[in-house]
Amino acid sequence: MSAIIFDPRLAQLDTTANEPAIDLARLDAAWLRNRFAHPLEWQPEFTDEHLLRRADQPLTSASVLVPLVVYPDSMTLLLTQRTAHLHDHAGQISFPGGRTDPEDIDVVATALRETEEEIGLARQHIEVIGTLPEYLTGTGFKVTPVVALIHPPFELKADSFEVAEIFEVPLNYLMNGANHERRSAEFPNRPGRRTFYAMPYESYFIWGATAGMLRNLYHFLRA
Repeated sequence: MSAIIFDPRLAQLDTTANEPAIDLARLDAAWLRNRFAHPLEWQPEFTDEHLLRRADQPLTSASVLVPLVVYPDSMTLLLTQRTAHLHDHAGQISFPGGRTDPEDIDVVATALRETEEEIGLARQHIEVIGTLPEYLTGTGFKVTPVVALIHPPFELKADSFEVAEIFEVPLNYLMNGANHERRSAEFPNRPGRRTFYAMPYESYFIWGATAGMLRNLYHFLRA
């Protein structure tokens, strides 16, 4: 019997956040460094995605890199599309990253190792500036987003087993609340209706945990 595939594009659009865009002056390497070094009080936002996890399912620690690529006049966010055959989050848009290995000394080490393995981004181009709160996923992961500035020029090489595509999205698009959709749907094999965020961009449908973590980056920068 084949598994039921959930298509988030078909989920009901309930509302858009309809919140202002982050000031472009804040989407700057120096400003971002300072904000993470001296954070202001802010409130993380969480959907009920974690309620999709079974009560008896243990949490698996993981880290992802939130790679902000620094260009002379703009910044972008580097994202991946996972291959369709993977067990977890198949075909979804995601940050590079994965579960913690025993040899990883901290969450940053996990994010850097996984990023190098998945997309071939050398550590010499990565400037880690901080972390965001842990995010719990419906698939049982406790994920720490590690935010970093990425300095070109750099070369990328996708791990063909895990990564179908690597692409960039303008950071000012993702940090505009007008582009943040709140959707709801009934998930296969899970009781009740659940909500999640989505940020469609061109042919890419960014949703779920990735969109949820981007919402927290938005709130952090907006504080």
